[in-house]
Amino acid sequence: MGDYLAKSEIIDFDDAEICALADELRSASANETDFIKRAYEFVRDNISHSADAGMAEITIKASDVLKKKHGICFAKSHLLAAVLRCKKVPCGFCYQKLLLDDETAPVLILHGLNAVWLAEHKKWVRLDARGNKPGVNAQFSTEKEQLAFPVRTQKGETDFCEVFPAPDVEVIARMRQNKTRAALWNDLPTELSFRWKN
Repeated sequence: MGDYLAKSEIIDFDDAEICALADELRSASANETDFIKRAYEFVRDNISHSADAGMAEITIKASDVLKKKHGICFAKSHLLAAVLRCKKVPCGFCYQKLLLDDETAPVLILHGLNAVWLAEHKKWVRLDARGNKPGVNAQFSTEKEQLAFPVRTQKGETDFCEVFPAPDVEVIARMRQNKTRAALWNDLPTELSFRWKN
């Protein structure tokens, strides 16, 4: 489990603001599972998805996502991992391949989310902190997974089952290569490299 607790340049949970947030959420929680739920709902509900908010800037590092209060799906997964790892909760990264938009952009691109180890239940659960909006209703559950988007295999969409210990290097490379979200939207990652950025 040590790999799922690691600190990195991107998952920089030693940042003072992340530590303070983790402390606040943990102290308000009845137990570890409650803390995981609170951390997930904080990132889902209090950090805007950059596209929903019309933000041009690309945030990557967890501390930047918290400071700027927005990020795309990958960035929000970085922040959730940082908050949880700050309190020694194992958290990994998961990916799906989804259509960007059925009508206006029917291209398959990667979507990022998290998997968290629930020690109380002795299992991984996937959580999608992308942010809810009409048509998107992701929720925390220890029993029935409720992610942001259903995977439609008939449309070529794919659900990758792996829980990676760090963000995929191709995802991070695309985020760094593009200077604005509009540019990134034309260059979103479509395949996992199956290598990780520590």
